[in-house]
Amino acid sequence: MSIMDKKRLVSAVVANKAGDIFDLPGYAAVGMAGHSFVPLLVKETINMPFGSELMMMPDRKPVLYNIDSGTMETIHENPYSPGERIFPVAVFNSPGYVISYNCAYVEDRGAGYLPLFSYGATGWLNGEFRSSVILVDRENRQDIRLMKPEDVSCGIEKARKKMPGNRLLKHLEKCATLYGCPAGKNFFLGRYEAPLPVSKHCNAKCLGCLSLQKDSVIPNCQDRISFTPRPEEVAEIALEHICKVKKPVVSFGQGCEGDPLLAADVIESAIQMIRLKTDKGTININTNGSLPSVLERLIDAGLDSMRISLNSVRKTYYNAYFRPQSYCFDDVKKSINLALGREKFVSINYLNCPGFTDSPEESDALMDFLKLYPVHFIQWRNLNFDPVKYVNIMSDIKRHGKPIGMKLVLSRIKNAFPHIKYGYFNPPKESFHEQI
Repeated sequence: MSIMDKKRLVSAVVANKAGDIFDLPGYAAVGMAGHSFVPLLVKETINMPFGSELMMMPDRKPVLYNIDSGTMETIHENPYSPGERIFPVAVFNSPGYVISYNCAYVEDRGAGYLPLFSYGATGWLNGEFRSSVILVDRENRQDIRLMKPEDVSCGIEKARKKMPGNRLLKHLEKCATLYGCPAGKNFFLGRYEAPLPVSKHCNAKCLGCLSLQKDSVIPNCQDRISFTPRPEEVAEIALEHICKVKKPVVSFGQGCEGDPLLAADVIESAIQMIRLKTDKGTININTNGSLPSVLERLIDAGLDSMRISLNSVRKTYYNAYFRPQSYCFDDVKKSINLALGREKFVSINYLNCPGFTDSPEESDALMDFLKLYPVHFIQWRNLNFDPVKYVNIMSDIKRHGKPIGMKLVLSRIKNAFPHIKYGYFNPPKESFHEQI
């Protein structure tokens, strides 16, 4: 590289065994997309978003770019302190940002699965950590600076007085305080979107399930709801939120539950109770879309919008991650068609892993999918799963071509389908038809 090119690079950061993070002079940070490694350029990064978290990655060696030799190197010891083991450092980015590269590393022999987070590439420049991310949603719905613990506690106390016997309320307290759930906090803060978890069961066994990892070496991040709330309890929570929030959203289908379609009787009754009281508010469901006939009942009851989760728009790769137990990918597509036909607002929760999502095969398939299923909104979310293990699982089905880059994927979709909005959060119905 020329001297000018060197100035375009982001410095590498690593961690020692104690977890101390530091930069390595002479080395540039590297981004990983599948089996590809690229030096991180300044223009492809931004200052690390507020609220992001840095993570040391055990049982792994960092892949760095040696600036003088112009080569990639896998390093296990600090070159400036021989004998000191060093480890890769990744960033778990704040909501609203989709990663364009994973942290670059090579696993040690026998390395286990990483915890259920996304692992974005990071580096150092001019006294700041940098992230290789793309901003897809500017809304501050989950900005931790606006979620002061004392305000959440105050909201909990007020809610307890209003709804002393509501079991769902107690569950949301646990979500907000023990697990730090932003959606749970927002309910108690009286803002944006409130969660309505209801389902103890699921008909998929997702590799990266956040609430249940049965017979798995991967620990779940939170406990699944252990009871089925009564419709009255659900409606009480929803109405409390809807009646005091501007442009309120309430959503079934949370990280602390199975799929909400398996608790349709409760949801159907709850929606009817809500709509008997008010037509205000957006009632949304986050689901795998496995039961189109059940979904139709909820639409009849008054459901406003639906978000379908996908890691891929191709059946084989969808099955490899979601591992459906009593439905098939055709059911998912039927649900999307049904909701579109009933003029409901439809989003896809598209789980991104650089190296797979931005492969030529997957990006071309997404273009074809959107021609057949003209959804209104894509929530570009980061896949919370070990990126190397994930790409290996997908590659075992078929090796994919060289990634084209997440920025190009987003640009291609936007140019081909200008009506599709990009974002991260479920929008309220007041903005369903706003111009982009």
